[in-house]
Amino acid sequence: MERLDEMHAGLGQGSGGDVRPHYRSYQAWLARQSHRTMADRQQEAEMVFRRVGITFAVYGDKDADGAGTERLIPFDLIPRIIPAHEWRELQQGLVQRVTALNRFIHDIYHDQEILRAGLIPTDMVMGNAQFRPQMQGLNVPGDVYSHISGIDIVRAPDEQGRPCYYVLEDNLRVPSGVSYMLEDRKMMMRLFPELFSSHAVSPVAHYPDLLLETLRASAPMTSAEPTVVVLTPGMYNSAYFEHAFLAQQMGVELVEGQDLFVRDDFVYMRTTQGPKRVDVIYRRVDDDFLDPQVFRPQSTLGCAGLLRAYRAGHVNICNAIGTGIADDKSIYPYVPRMIEFYLGEKPLLANVPTRICRDPQDLQYTLDHLSVLVVKEVHGAGGYGMLVGPAASRAEIEAFRGALLADPARYIAQPTLSLSTCPTYVEEGIAPRHIDLRPFVLTGKTVQMVPGGLTRVALKKDSLVVNSSQGGGTKDTWVLEN
Repeated sequence: MERLDEMHAGLGQGSGGDVRPHYRSYQAWLARQSHRTMADRQQEAEMVFRRVGITFAVYGDKDADGAGTERLIPFDLIPRIIPAHEWRELQQGLVQRVTALNRFIHDIYHDQEILRAGLIPTDMVMGNAQFRPQMQGLNVPGDVYSHISGIDIVRAPDEQGRPCYYVLEDNLRVPSGVSYMLEDRKMMMRLFPELFSSHAVSPVAHYPDLLLETLRASAPMTSAEPTVVVLTPGMYNSAYFEHAFLAQQMGVELVEGQDLFVRDDFVYMRTTQGPKRVDVIYRRVDDDFLDPQVFRPQSTLGCAGLLRAYRAGHVNICNAIGTGIADDKSIYPYVPRMIEFYLGEKPLLANVPTRICRDPQDLQYTLDHLSVLVVKEVHGAGGYGMLVGPAASRAEIEAFRGALLADPARYIAQPTLSLSTCPTYVEEGIAPRHIDLRPFVLTGKTVQMVPGGLTRVALKKDSLVVNSSQGGGTKDTWVLEN
């Protein structure tokens, strides 16, 4: 399968393609580095990350106490570099997409004009597991539902073999990974300070300031000096490091559900000086666990009465309850229609062509082509619950065929994109590995983002699965300023 390489022109590293202009200075520097120097830097990075505690929990692996084991997310020394003109085009497409998604969520919980227009099947929305009827008619500040969006993007050849950026999926509920973007940049500046004096790399360190500005701007009008907190499920959550890190970087309190209570439809947190009113909750807890009076009664992760205070307009929750309706994989194929419907514009970023298996024709096509398709669960995450046809055994394909026939509405199918590769430092030296990119888009009074995002890399040779839970790592992402 033909593939693009980020550093080299043409299709694939080793194809004889020249080094792309924005990589030439870095490639010349890299060629001067010995294997010993790179190995020493890799060891230093691992030591620092372990000392700082930059880990994630893997729920499938259990320790002696039955808790998820802690792992370092592998960090790669070779950055992914994006030229300024490509980033400008990506940024415009991201602003357009997130704006339309927010319009869609507001519409779904209010007038439902897009459903009445017949552009999306009504039952696909109203019967969706992510639809929250409790949000119908509820007005949120600024009509913004997804304040923090993580949009997964890949670069791959289009049907004519030309390089193209595709949106792989929209993460609008509790997107994670931004702490690794920030820590990867700090690590690169520590290990290779000379590179930042010779390359005009756009900064990302101001992300926590932009995030706090976005959250404070989303506060209800009832408070002139809003109090923001980060709500975490607790230290056993896989992204707990990030929750604590962002709270610390923003200078706000990290709280758990037991730290909050509702009185007279206002939310308060318990402090050593007494109750303190909370105006904005940056929640890293899923909808179903936020309020035991409304969702799961047995949940201890949320705060009883929270939805009541939310409906009264006395607290804002970021991201809003019910945003999952817009990042469900069964809704993803309709995003280009949303952009045209709400904004009157053609999409600037392409979707991956997608077949919806609940449709009999799409199901039949998928069943006939399982060996060449990627099939995903509409509610799946983390690289689980999916079939990568070209890498699957005959037995795996037949097992998936049975699952598809049993419940086709649970799945979508897409062509196997040849994700671009980037030179990566691995045991045998420098070799191409597949990557994606997750920029983080902040929506408040304006839509803004830091240049770049989290580049995830599939460290296993030929693997297309970049998720950390599946053995993936991360790279620093450089957007050049000129």
